[in-house]
Amino acid sequence: MTITPDRVREIFKGLESGDGAAFFEHVADNVDWIVEGTHPLAGHYLSKKAFIAGTFAKLGQVLPQGAQLHTEHVIVQDDEAVVELHSLATAKNGMRFDNRYCWVVYFQNGVIVRVRAYLDSVMVARLFEENPIAGSAGTV
Repeated sequence: MTITPDRVREIFKGLESGDGAAFFEHVADNVDWIVEGTHPLAGHYLSKKAFIAGTFAKLGQVLPQGAQLHTEHVIVQDDEAVVELHSLATAKNGMRFDNRYCWVVYFQNGVIVRVRAYLDSVMVARLFEENPIAGSAGTV
């Protein structure tokens, strides 16, 4: 399957509509996903299950309405895409979590197999400092 900007936007619509399951249908079970930075979500995840547990599940505990991601820009070359996103979320304590993201996404046969994700580390750290989750002490 050819990767086009329209195809990437279609895949990311699941995240925009709050249907993470629809997005993750397009992610390989053995995805290699790096979340850059020094914050509670940062890490090198070697499976879809580990990535969801290390990021989306944690965010779900502090963002009652989810991350509310929106795709802004998509650039595609061959089987790679650069996707700029932003969130317009509100944390449990009322903190605005309007973060910006840049994901470098690698596809194989139309499925996401590798991602490098960049975001505002300070904002994520503050989110978890102000909205601690059970058993984490604000760290991964």
